[in-house]
Amino acid sequence: MTDLAHHPGDPFALFRAAFARATQHEPFEANAMTLATVGPDGAPSARVVLLKGVDARGFVFFTNYESRKGRELLARPRAALVFHWQQAQEQVRIEGDVEQVGADESDAYFRTRPRDSQIGAWASLQSETLDSRAALEGRFAEVARLYEGREVPRPPHWGGFLVVPTLIELWYGRANRLHERHIYERPSPGAPFSYRMAFP
Repeated sequence: MTDLAHHPGDPFALFRAAFARATQHEPFEANAMTLATVGPDGAPSARVVLLKGVDARGFVFFTNYESRKGRELLARPRAALVFHWQQAQEQVRIEGDVEQVGADESDAYFRTRPRDSQIGAWASLQSETLDSRAALEGRFAEVARLYEGREVPRPPHWGGFLVVPTLIELWYGRANRLHERHIYERPSPGAPFSYRMAFP
């Protein structure tokens, strides 16, 4: 585990180091993260999605823009993310503004997905009522026939979101529950981060 008390460092670099440790030790998907959004009534909702990129801009994931989370993010572009890595005893919380990534970036990622996942992006009407499992499988088969023998294009309703952090908090488990929290905050995207260490 890392002692950051005297060398707080760059929060993005610290996240990448924590993520690298998690990919070595977690038995399942280390890129799984809880995504929290806010609905039109002000009520929060949360679900698990997969991180697909992190760079100096922020944290990227992909989804159906017409899903509940997609609609909520388009209407209220703020979100919170949580990574929890049990084996490493580390956690990262992120809060920030949300932007849609460009079409080129969404297209590039979509081309890396397995073909069946590409077809599924067309077949699944996320968050809509489904009459039966057979109806979903029928839609999948219909899309598969439509694009048989040719490239599956990215659906216009499917693409990436970028979470531009205004807060990155790294939590490190310690003995006797004397855990460490290292908090990086900035008033707006693009501003420099301030640093403080907080009680657990």
